[in-house]
Amino acid sequence: MLFVRDRLFFGSITDAAVVLQNDGGEISHVLSLLSSASISFFSDWRSDVSIPTQEVRKVFAREAGHGSAKSSLSPEKLIYALELAGPGFKLLRMAVPLRDTEEENLLDYLDACLDFIDQGRKEGAILVHCFAGVSRSAAIITAYLMRTEQRSQEDALESLRQCHEHVCPNDGFLEQLKLFEEMGFKVDTSSSLYKRFRLKVLGHSYKLGEKLDSSIFEADPGLPAEAGSSSDSAEGSQPKTVYRCKKCRRIVALHENVVGHTPGEGEACFEWHKRKSGNPFKRFDEVECSSIFIEPLRWMTTVEAGALEGKLSCIHCDARLGYFNWSGIQCSCGSWITPAFQLHKSKVDISTPRSSRLHIKQ
Repeated sequence: MLFVRDRLFFGSITDAAVVLQNDGGEISHVLSLLSSASISFFSDWRSDVSIPTQEVRKVFAREAGHGSAKSSLSPEKLIYALELAGPGFKLLRMAVPLRDTEEENLLDYLDACLDFIDQGRKEGAILVHCFAGVSRSAAIITAYLMRTEQRSQEDALESLRQCHEHVCPNDGFLEQLKLFEEMGFKVDTSSSLYKRFRLKVLGHSYKLGEKLDSSIFEADPGLPAEAGSSSDSAEGSQPKTVYRCKKCRRIVALHENVVGHTPGEGEACFEWHKRKSGNPFKRFDEVECSSIFIEPLRWMTTVEAGALEGKLSCIHCDARLGYFNWSGIQCSCGSWITPAFQLHKSKVDISTPRSSRLHIKQ
């Protein structure tokens, strides 16, 4: 068990077993990051480890505010389980089902883990552990140092390596910690960075053959009651861009549903198969994107049906609005968006705050 900061330690499953068997010592809280969703990790690990436990509660995505429209986690996904552990039940233990793979979703567990570390340090001392004490526990403690000390991902990890030189979060965790830094040391589900990450996670789930039902899609903006009071109030105080079906005027997307992307090289990326004629002074890289890309929304019934690709049609009038493809679509600017849920600008009316004001004045 290694010292990181005052009342903060990290280690392996062996360290955790020793702490729990000895009723904690100076440790009052244990954060376990292991692959199993069960909270009875230790009895399954070694037959000679017998640690009495008493379940306190289990928290699923729906209860934690995830799995609604703001996360890639389904409502039935276990976020964490709390139990009292040790011979005298003096230890509070949080068990988080987290695999050590590059595709694992770390971001959606960060808030719960970091809050528990705060609680542990305030009420006593906490041990954060995974199986080997190398990747998962190191990633969580790195995120904690980033948030509490306002350190970059690189600085926080280097600081942790001064305690244990062998810590090495996997590359997927490192990428997510970089996003955590770019979002201002918080998991901002409204950020375009988070939205792109969420699409990547959904795309991976689709490739694994997992069923993606509408419960993990964003709310249908054409149904105000479903969209939620928070988005309604935000839009009421500060009008945002609205996208409507050009044929029937039904709202199909809002500004916050748009997933931004870095522009590519425009039509210049297709020049290799274009004839060398026309205006030689034309600037291909200034071509505006002909489409917008959005999050999967609950009106997209063809997406929920499970096809790899297909048309996106208005749920009210059945007019074709665009296309979706889990393998990706190339924007007219040259960028690839994967997975992609595309609305053609020619098929929607775009109302901006400025255009709305002009309309009112007229």
